Amino acid sequence: MSARDWHSRVSQGCAVALLALGCSAGGAAAVDASIASPTGETVEDVAIVLEPRGAKAPLRKARVVIEQNNREFAPYVTIVQRETAIEFPNRDPFKHHIYSFSPAKVFEVKLYQGKPAQPVTFDKVGVVVLGCNIHDWMEAHILVVDTPYFGKTGSDGLVHIDQVPAGRYTLRVWHPRQTAALPEQEVEIGQRVVRLRLVLSVAPRPVKPHPPMPAEGY
Repeated sequence: MSARDWHSRVSQGCAVALLALGCSAGGAAAVDASIASPTGETVEDVAIVLEPRGAKAPLRKARVVIEQNNREFAPYVTIVQRETAIEFPNRDPFKHHIYSFSPAKVFEVKLYQGKPAQPVTFDKVGVVVLGCNIHDWMEAHILVVDTPYFGKTGSDGLVHIDQVPAGRYTLRVWHPRQTAALPEQEVEIGQRVVRLRLVLSVAPRPVKPHPPMPAEGY
């Protein structure tokens, strides 16, 4: 999916509610969001992204790690700002070969154990899907954005984004298994905490059976 596609599709019948409540000191505020399914269940791994309208957001350096552990990627969803370098340590006692064919980043880290010598830098906005050439059920998703103001819901469906400077922002919501995208929303950040209640329809994660581990490990 291209950088344009990930936020251009608009959902029909998905609700967004926005309230400005509480106070925040200084020239920055916080955004608190809760995300639920249409039937009321909390939704994990939802990306909430605030893109400044007007001036470019500053680049912030961050150390980001996506592990391979027990023949799975962890975490399943990662959000990074453009130009972020990600490390891909292999915590398993056998080799992995990770790759992506996504337009936002085509790369591979060939058959290896331990920690690769160099991290991978993600310099283009968009969605990156990770796979493993050895374990074809392994899957993870990276959302590369052009802003440092973002967060991801936990298992409780909640996310907190702190220290957002006052100004106007475009709010974007994304999940790798969303059945339809929420519409973009303009948000005004001032001296008050912005609280969001959103409804997003997400398909269940497919169950991919793991073959038994052979004695030599793979």
